[in-house]
Amino acid sequence: MVLTRAPPGRRNENSEIPVKLHSPIPQKKARLEIIPLIDVMFFLLASFMMVSLTMTRQQTIKVNLPVAAASEPDFKPDMINVAVSAAGDLYLDTTPVTLPDLEQRLAERRARSPDTPVYISGDADTRHADMVKALDIARRAGFSKVAFNVRATGPAPQQK
Repeated sequence: MVLTRAPPGRRNENSEIPVKLHSPIPQKKARLEIIPLIDVMFFLLASFMMVSLTMTRQQTIKVNLPVAAASEPDFKPDMINVAVSAAGDLYLDTTPVTLPDLEQRLAERRARSPDTPVYISGDADTRHADMVKALDIARRAGFSKVAFNVRATGPAPQQK
């Protein structure tokens, strides 16, 4: 705050000298604390990541998957699920299909997106021949990323 007054003894209206008055309260500079902001942003990032992992869903029929110790879950929203029941029936996602119909539908899906992975789920009691038929149809349709779904039992063994 700046006030002006004339010096003593000279009372002329044109002569003004600025006078500074200081506040007895010390002024603090405003600071933006970013450490709490970073903590909140990391918490939100971790929360959204955990929620997004639980949102993926496989759309297949319920089968009793065989157990494998060295399996890792690999869930992607853009994948093709082929399921083989214990009786040998084939399902594309949740729709029952025949062998020729499955080959035609897989060829159509490959024409739309050739890099889509195909996951074959088979019941633990499914015959090996039925699983191989599903694998053969996926390979004939032109898919190179074909895998079998299994249920994990524990941590994977260490590789040497």
